[in-house]
Amino acid sequence: MKNIIVLFLLVIPLGHLFAQDTALDADQRSKIESARIALITERLGLTPDEAEKFWPLYNEFIEKRKGLRNEYNTAKSKLDPNTASEQEKKDLLNLGLKLKERQVDLEKNYSERMMKVISAQQVMALRKAEEDFRRMLLEQLERRRDRMERRQQIRENNTDRIRPRDN
Repeated sequence: MKNIIVLFLLVIPLGHLFAQDTALDADQRSKIESARIALITERLGLTPDEAEKFWPLYNEFIEKRKGLRNEYNTAKSKLDPNTASEQEKKDLLNLGLKLKERQVDLEKNYSERMMKVISAQQVMALRKAEEDFRRMLLEQLERRRDRMERRQQIRENNTDRIRPRDN
């Protein structure tokens, strides 16, 4: 576990992410994905045989889950809350609820399929590993954001001291 955290902290240089509002580049995404795979593999204690069967199934699940999120986000981005009718807002809410139902069905389906490859205990550990990874990533991003804000504040304070004062 300690090794995974060290790997995670060393592999993911996201500091400039908050200096500019830019999306993650392919290299950063790859490093995050590698850290996620390492954490999940360690937490689940996958044998090589299990890993060979598990990862394609898990990646398929992740892609379908991402598709559901994208479907909602696309619909939401098309809706301007200031000009949308009450019916359009209700339709978006209903779509969100239907997508949540589909996500639960997706999780049920893939949990059953995964339990043919790994144990129920490992499926439970997978959920925990996913949550832990998401939490660790958010905490790291928060720490980096705080450092960037402190640096910016120090720069501003130093600039204020250097400026000549008008008398």
